[in-house]
Amino acid sequence: MRRPSSPSRVRPINKPPQLRLFSRNYCHLCHDMLAALEILRSEPDVPFFDIEVLDVDADPALEAKYDELVPLLADGEGRELCHYFLDAAKVREYLGALG
Repeated sequence: MRRPSSPSRVRPINKPPQLRLFSRNYCHLCHDMLAALEILRSEPDVPFFDIEVLDVDADPALEAKYDELVPLLADGEGRELCHYFLDAAKVREYLGALG
């Protein structure tokens, strides 16, 4: 009989991929990237994904790491996909590779 996997190793079923947008409230490029992500997410050929918006000014560690790079879009593991402007082709490629 097979033992169940530990909870930390179980992959949630049907959980959409998560993209993280490192942003600032007063950053117009950040607002533009979020709007572009929303449009991309609504396209019929693009798999649904969640967007987590993180305000770098709310966390000194994030501010130190991403200060001048915002907006920066990363995957759920923190790997950079693009910054300043949405690279829709790269995001589509990333989402397609997830299967």
